[in-house]
Amino acid sequence: MKNIFDEMHEVLKRGEHCALCTIVATKGSTPLKAGAKMVVTSSGKIFGTIGGGDLEKTVIENALNVINIGQSEMYSHNLLQQHGMCCGGSVSIFIDFISAPDRLYIFGSGHVGRALGEVMNRLSFEVYVIDDRKEELDKMRSSEIHKLPFHHSEILPRLPFGKNVYVAVMTRDHTMDREILASCIQRKYGYLGMIGSMRKVEVTRKMFISGCICTAEEFAAVDTPMGFNINAQSPEEIAISIAAKIIQVKNTAFSVSNIEAAQKINKITK
Repeated sequence: MKNIFDEMHEVLKRGEHCALCTIVATKGSTPLKAGAKMVVTSSGKIFGTIGGGDLEKTVIENALNVINIGQSEMYSHNLLQQHGMCCGGSVSIFIDFISAPDRLYIFGSGHVGRALGEVMNRLSFEVYVIDDRKEELDKMRSSEIHKLPFHHSEILPRLPFGKNVYVAVMTRDHTMDREILASCIQRKYGYLGMIGSMRKVEVTRKMFISGCICTAEEFAAVDTPMGFNINAQSPEEIAISIAAKIIQVKNTAFSVSNIEAAQKINKITK
């Protein structure tokens, strides 16, 4: 039988954030005592319990807020005054934000794709390289990189997306790149980029907007051409320019999340 930590592990494997809610202190009569735990996923599913009733309903709402802002928080509850629970005690509940690992999908196992995979694998990303050419995937040196020998049309519907997902599109074919980009652009992601010349980018932009695949604003959010302009020449240098951009996007999002969280906490405590 699975316990809540097994369930939490499965949630994180799917790339979904969650929150671990733990009763850390109690006073007076309460449904459960210190140590009781409940996991809340970003989709609202729960595992375990911290006592039920209106208290648990509120804690679930608090947990979803914690997941949304990406910041762990402590909450105190007076059961009678706040929740109308006749047991009348009070509890302190720490809600710990548990982030799914950052995941990078690289579409294309050419020279740049392989180089980017090796770089990002060293930066604690879960790296998935997708290419229907198994012989190209087999050239990846690191055994920690997930190699998916599928055509993009087969694997894309099965890949989980979210704020922790980063996507780099660099296949052997412009049409294939556009098909992948069109599939990803309307999904939730942390970063989405496509390799290519300025001409390829402009042609793709016009095709997407005229074809109602996305708006001009949505296309502008795509990093294309990918990476920073550092006059890179070799596949390894190009990979570093892309890796640097992904890191910037990731760390900027993390900083903004913390600033927003601090502002919300300040409003509550004023």
